[in-house]
Amino acid sequence: MGEVLSWGQAADRRRGLAEAGRSLVFTNGCFDLLHPGHLRYLAEARGLGDFLLVGLNSDRSVRAIKGPARPILGEAVRAEMLAGLAAVDAVTLFDQETPLELITVLKPDVLVKGGDWPPEKIVGADLVSGRGGLVKSLPLAEGFSTTGLLELIRRLPAPTPAE
Repeated sequence: MGEVLSWGQAADRRRGLAEAGRSLVFTNGCFDLLHPGHLRYLAEARGLGDFLLVGLNSDRSVRAIKGPARPILGEAVRAEMLAGLAAVDAVTLFDQETPLELITVLKPDVLVKGGDWPPEKIVGADLVSGRGGLVKSLPLAEGFSTTGLLELIRRLPAPTPAE
């Protein structure tokens, strides 16, 4: 099982990986309602290196990006869920609207986002590629999205009171 790390702990882990000649893969996101698309994406990201660290948007950050109705699940729950996934080695929260500051601190070897982000638009791509790292946009799993799940939930009929 992965762990939830502070930025300082994540930076220490990064240094240890570098000293051992192991690579750090970094991705980030809100991961509000986990679905198979997330699982497939994270497993593929993990396959690109030795250690997958997920930068998780804080609740404040998610609201700034997605609006006042999000996130559905709080940051502690989202972090615990991600850390419990086999593909995820560690999670760290960030409060900014982008992970640029965290990427600057961690200096990952591989930077990954979903296919809705072309590599040249991925935040921090220039920093990672400028150090000789890999920047990759992974294809999205068809038919899975948090927005789609929320729409499905909203269309469900309201429960009727027990008689």
